[in-house]
Amino acid sequence: MGPGRLSRAALLLLLRCRRAPGAARCPLKPPYSRSLGAAAALRLCAPQRPPDGRAGGRGRWKGGAGAGRGDDDDNYNDGDEEEEDEDDEEDDAELEELLGPSPLGPQLGAHRVAVVQPAVRWGPKKPLLTTAELQIAEAVALVDTLQNWTILDKIIIPTKNPDKKFIFGKGNFEALTEKIKKLPHVTAVFLNVERISSVTKKELEDAWGVKVFDRYTVVLHIFRCNARTKEAKLQIALAEIPLLRSNLKTEVSHLDQQRGGSRYIMGSGETFMETQNRLLREKELKIRNALEKLRRKRSLLRTQRRKREFPIISVMGYTNCGKTTLIKALTGEAGIQPRNQLFATLDITAHAGYLPSRMAVIYVDTIGFLSDLPHNLVESFSATLEEVAYSDLIVHVRDITHPETILQKASVLSVLKNLNLPSHLLESMVEVHNKVDLIESYEPTEENALAISALHGHGLEELKEEIEKKILKATGKKILTITVNLQGPQLSWLYKESTVQEVDVMPDDGTARVKVIISNSAFGRYRNLFPNSRFFVP
Repeated sequence: MGPGRLSRAALLLLLRCRRAPGAARCPLKPPYSRSLGAAAALRLCAPQRPPDGRAGGRGRWKGGAGAGRGDDDDNYNDGDEEEEDEDDEEDDAELEELLGPSPLGPQLGAHRVAVVQPAVRWGPKKPLLTTAELQIAEAVALVDTLQNWTILDKIIIPTKNPDKKFIFGKGNFEALTEKIKKLPHVTAVFLNVERISSVTKKELEDAWGVKVFDRYTVVLHIFRCNARTKEAKLQIALAEIPLLRSNLKTEVSHLDQQRGGSRYIMGSGETFMETQNRLLREKELKIRNALEKLRRKRSLLRTQRRKREFPIISVMGYTNCGKTTLIKALTGEAGIQPRNQLFATLDITAHAGYLPSRMAVIYVDTIGFLSDLPHNLVESFSATLEEVAYSDLIVHVRDITHPETILQKASVLSVLKNLNLPSHLLESMVEVHNKVDLIESYEPTEENALAISALHGHGLEELKEEIEKKILKATGKKILTITVNLQGPQLSWLYKESTVQEVDVMPDDGTARVKVIISNSAFGRYRNLFPNSRFFVP
């Protein structure tokens, strides 16, 4: 059995989806970071007091998004959580079968790797926004993400057509083979192409005598190692289905005899290939159904957040561009631990923060993007990425110091456009140029882009003001200070229908100046009910 291939017994074991007790987890290079899942993170309630602790002058502070919603709203999820826990227990048994360890990924433990980059120097296949040197640098960064993986050599080999069977021409292939075989104790080759067929993989492994991984396999393995929530693990299992089908064709090509026995084991009257394909279809259907259940739960949580009027800001960008560092800087949340590695964030995480008006918002940290990702891999994570469509604003973070920053921007925008996002989200997107502290006297050339250093805090106040301006426009809200008579019903009405920021009581004349965030429709109703009330824009 060639390297990277599954035995028939292993295939059967995998496709019956049984988790082995005490299965090892994928190792990651420290430091480790605990990630909140979407369902848990997006239950966030508004903080009780803004960071500066201001109490609104002589009055009392009653701020925070959702203020004035009543006791029922503050406890809206108590009963739901009990029902959710019961549902989770029922689903756990089925999920346990789907989330077993996968034999598809590279073996755990140490690997001594040769990284090989095909270099198309001319012709229609030549990349326009990058070079072979930059491509192999990113491939090295991918390998460095995995613990106990050591790079023995980085090899760039010219090719005219990277899509042909052996990737390279005969002479270059023979030279590459000789070079790989001379490497001391090499255990794997990372061929930095999007995807190689199972036939090509077998031929290369036979020629080189070691395992061969393509970009899809390595990225999927990193995803597998970084996944923390059920949803992320299910999406990875879904992304593995095409690989399983491809490997199955290679593994059983020599088997074409009829087999008897139970339908659930071998399939009466079915060939071995037919049986395994049926089991794969059944597994895929179960995974998609499980993801659909999680999607419905997330939809319910989203509705609850809307009731509490939390504006949602999705922070997106190429992997390792500084998204998590930026969210930590914007929220001041000490528990966020950014990591300088690719795909450190895989599960959606949500973090509460404040804008200059002290409006409470939720920043959503999303999965990073990568160029040349196969469609199947992106599609598998559509359930996570669809959360972006329900945001009020997208902040696109760019590592402006990276030599491929233009290509990275194009890769992110390409994926966002393929998500079929509402046009207003794409048009209102805020572009942030991060890490400007590493470039002397940097000024953005793109119109409306903001230069910041998330690590050192440069430009964050300007960014918050821009975010607030876009959020107010997107949500149809305005910030007003309204003078109310404390003997009348105005204050109670404002607490019910708007977000009260602060109340400054004037005891001499029995009035109060109330700062609120209020929607246009609610403000229209207020003016109809209380036409003599005075207000002004701060």
